[in-house]
Parts: sequence; structure tokens; C-alpha cells
Amino acid sequence: MTNYDWIVIGAGITGSALVYELSKKDFQVLLLEKDPIPDNATCYSYGGLAYWSGTTELTRQMCREGIELHRNLSEELEADTEFRELDLVLTIDAKDDPQTVARSYSQFAITPELLDVKAACELEPLLNPTAIAGVLKLPHGHIHPQKTAEAYQQAFRRRGGEIRYEQVIELIRQENRIQGAKTAHNTYFAANTVVCAGGLTRSLLQQLGMSVPNYFTHAQLIKTPPVDIKLRTLVMPAVQQRFELEAKVNNPEIESLWDTPDAQSVASIFDAGAIQFLDGSLCIGQISALVTDPQAKPKGSTAEMLIRTEIATILPSLAKIPGICHHCLVAFTNKSIALVGNLQKMSLPVTGIYLFSGFTSTLVFAPPLARRFANWVTGEKDEILELLNNQLITNC
Repeated sequence: MTNYDWIVIGAGITGSALVYELSKKDFQVLLLEKDPIPDNATCYSYGGLAYWSGTTELTRQMCREGIELHRNLSEELEADTEFRELDLVLTIDAKDDPQTVARSYSQFAITPELLDVKAACELEPLLNPTAIAGVLKLPHGHIHPQKTAEAYQQAFRRRGGEIRYEQVIELIRQENRIQGAKTAHNTYFAANTVVCAGGLTRSLLQQLGMSVPNYFTHAQLIKTPPVDIKLRTLVMPAVQQRFELEAKVNNPEIESLWDTPDAQSVASIFDAGAIQFLDGSLCIGQISALVTDPQAKPKGSTAEMLIRTEIATILPSLAKIPGICHHCLVAFTNKSIALVGNLQKMSLPVTGIYLFSGFTSTLVFAPPLARRFANWVTGEKDEILELLNNQLITNC
């Protein structure tokens, strides 16, 4: 029987980055992932790196660290993450005032450039000029998120790391210590266990009597095969409803639903956007819904019809491209930039259990925070990790 130093649960970008960084510290690490074929938020991510979006000293620092790390990550991991610099186009609805929308972005580290309709369509010819009043243009990074996660995993394996594709059904608790994780077929022991399970994080920890502010939306989008149509930019709406949707968890009536999961939708929104990857394939979407049951399965046919109808307004040439509608859980928190740290000082104290989830800007923040986390657990002082750990304890 192997006793690991660390078990990491979840092989999205968060867990994949974390196991790699922990393995660099010569820990014996096991990564447990439920899906041999990726089917998570990383797999269905647009891959955008919003390094311009810092609004505080903390988030601006993490944006700087994140983009610098990504610019060098392919070389470090010895695999192509498909990193590139890419313009982000934030569309302003025809009924909205461009100047008012532009002012709402004044707090960010990089101020966007406001383009009129003519300039917007010169930058992105696929835009429908009658649907917009202009766009905001921002410098943006872009990666292939699943290839990046796989690159982390390959580098992890080269360092002696182990990956097993088994779904964790419960954490092993002996008195006041978490000793590992149990799957349907095996039991694995470790000195430390860290949960990076995205939208399943909350229910997994609830089995221990722990309530954490790790929420999730049910997201749906269309993925297409490679096509000849060329989208030059990453397109998203300037006024994104997703943030308003996530803020609804503060409503006491909705907050209580997370402890008694239900398959009914509390609220849902659509943000019309699209990105094309280097192989010519596209992600088009997306619908986000607050449904507190992580096992709920939205109707794909209904979602696909809505996505195609709405995207036809902004990017009409993309509306009829063949593709498949996919569903995943997208974890978030409204308590911090991420839920990162040691859970042992909660109201139900147990040792040996950590959390690494709920990122507000996952692809930018998770890689540098994974690096900091690995340094921190080996005893290196880190003010950012101490801050996040204290916020985690306070909010749980």
C-alpha cells in the first residue's frame, strides 16, 4: 500500500497545475480524476487570459504573475500550450451608450480602447454592424486550456507523479484527521489531501460537515470541429450577465438552497461570445444557470437552439456551423479571488485537508497560485497565501 504525501482531487487546470508544482518539491503525489476523457470546465473553457482585469493590488499582481508564467509555460513543460497574444473584443449592444459602458471599465489595470462600429468591424469582420454600438478592445492572452492541463500532467508524470482515473466518493476521516480518499474500487492514503474538484467540491466537503462558499453554475456551449471561417478575436459582451447571476447567491433564499440541492433552475443568463482555436475549431456560447444540484442535466437541444439564435445576432456567420452542445459545472466564489488554504481551523476542525478552488479568473490565477501554494506548504513565507488562507477560514 502506497502512502502519498499529497492526494489532489480533480484534474482540471487547477489540479493539474497543483500536482506539477507539488512534484517539483519532491513530494510523492497522486492525482485522482473521475473522467478518463476530459469533461470538465477546463475542457469547455474559452481559454482567455484576462491579464488586464486586475482592480486591486492583489489581483493586479496575480495578473502580472499569471501572464508572465503563461508566456514561458510551453518551454517549461516541454509541450505546446498554444499560448498567443490575442485581441479581446467586448461588444456593446446597439441600445447601450458606448461612453457609459466604457466608463464602467475604468477601474481595471489596463483601460480598454473604445472603437466605433466601423473600426470594430475592421478589427473583427464577422461582427454584425447593426447589432452593436461599438466595442471595447483589450489586449488578451489565449491558451488551449485542455492542452495546457495535459502539458502539466505530462510534466507531472515525468517527475514520477501518478494519475488514476477513479471518482472520489468520500474522504477518509480518522478522528480529527483526513487520511486520504476512497473511490468505488480503492482506498488511497496520504498525509495531505487537497480538493480541486470544481463544482463537485462543495458536495464532497459537505460529507464531512464542512460548508464552504464554493458555488457553481451549470454552463452550456457549442463546440465545433475545425472550420474555414476565420474569427480573428475573442468576442464577448461588454456587459456580462454572468457576474450578476453569480451575485445572486448572496440572496438568503438562494443561499439556503445549496444545503438542500435542487434540480430546478433558480436563474439563468446568456452571454453571447465565441473563440476560435488554432486548429480552426470554435467554442460558441454560453448559457449559465444557477442550479444547486450538481448532478442535474440540462436539456442540450433547448440550449443549442438558444445559443444559435442569440449568436446569430452578433456573429451571424457562426450560427449554423455544425457542432455539439456540451454541459459542465463552473465553480466560483464571491468571497475572495479564490478559496485556497488549509481547512483545519474551521468550526469543524480537521487536519490534513486543503482547498484549491473557486477562482474568479481561473486560467490566470491558478497557475501562479499553485506555484505559491507548493512553496507555502514547504514552509516558505507567502503573504498572499496567508491572506487567502485567512479569508478561507473567515468565510467558511
